[in-house]
Amino acid sequence: MRIAIIAHLKYAISEPFAGGLEMHTHMLTRALRDRGHVVTLFASDASDQALGVEAICEQTSLLETGVAEANDVAFFREHHAYLRLMTELRGRTFDVIHNNSLHYLPVSMADTLATRMITTLHTPPFCWLESGIRLNRARMHYVAVSEATAGMWSHVARIDEVIPNGIDLTHFPYCPILERDSYLVWYGRIVPEKGLDLAIDAARRAGLPLRIAGPISNPGYFEKAIAPRLGSDAIYVGHLDHVALARLVGGAAAALCTPRWEEPYGLVVAEALACGTPVAAFRRGGVPALLDEHCGALAAPDDVAELAAAICVAATLDRAACRARAERHCDAQRMVDAYETLYRRLAREWTLPDPFVQDPAAVASVA
Repeated sequence: MRIAIIAHLKYAISEPFAGGLEMHTHMLTRALRDRGHVVTLFASDASDQALGVEAICEQTSLLETGVAEANDVAFFREHHAYLRLMTELRGRTFDVIHNNSLHYLPVSMADTLATRMITTLHTPPFCWLESGIRLNRARMHYVAVSEATAGMWSHVARIDEVIPNGIDLTHFPYCPILERDSYLVWYGRIVPEKGLDLAIDAARRAGLPLRIAGPISNPGYFEKAIAPRLGSDAIYVGHLDHVALARLVGGAAAALCTPRWEEPYGLVVAEALACGTPVAAFRRGGVPALLDEHCGALAAPDDVAELAAAICVAATLDRAACRARAERHCDAQRMVDAYETLYRRLAREWTLPDPFVQDPAAVASVA
């Protein structure tokens, strides 16, 4: 099949990944190409060129300018990039277009294309994307990454199906034995909505050291809320590539997941389980569906004391049960199978009448 994938543009689709959406897009594109499909990834120029990238914008760092100026530049850069892409796609031939971005233009302009489009919803509703979806008049096929996310969007659009995210289990190998010095791990984008400050406080209350990995996506939050909390029992180890990250996660007694928002899926939970690392997490969004009593412990949202108690429970759980859970529920091959099946079905179903051929009945009535 000839498949177009429209990527998120805030970060490059390359390692080390800025977050779960970038990893998901990379993994899906690579897997489809490995299966023999002709895939074109519309992304920024800094993305992994092995994915068949057609660059639609330059990747500019938000750290190069002031935050307000950078946000304005990013808004217009993305708007222009997607506007140009959607206009140019009218003259391109694909069997299906998969919109994996978070931008309003691909959905609001979908009715200008002659190709069936799929949009995967990776986040809870927010104003710009919600507005674009409400304006859409095309036969869009909406996919949610979890039942929780589907529920969040149900008041905006009909969710046609749920295809849970997945991970490459080979990138997060099972680690049955802990590191000699027991520690906890937290990793992800360091931004307020991920709740790292709460994780540090809970780890301290549980009496276990914490190692932290991930990009500092919000320097102000890091400086004000995280840096003052760091110490010998809470160490930031940097933004790691897959190999180093898997080693760190696999050696931990437990992984912490502390979202302040309704986490759509919880890729960090899936990755930890694949390594055999049990999870202590806040009961939010799609996270509870990934865990059961054999591989994780849940706490009330934002409750540090309850999370500390969940840490103590999680650290005692069987690591083999964690890996088994990941193999049953988090394998990316299941996800790719589901998308591949969906692409084929929609390509077969999609028929578009020729706009230049008039309806004979309509012509007769006018005559």
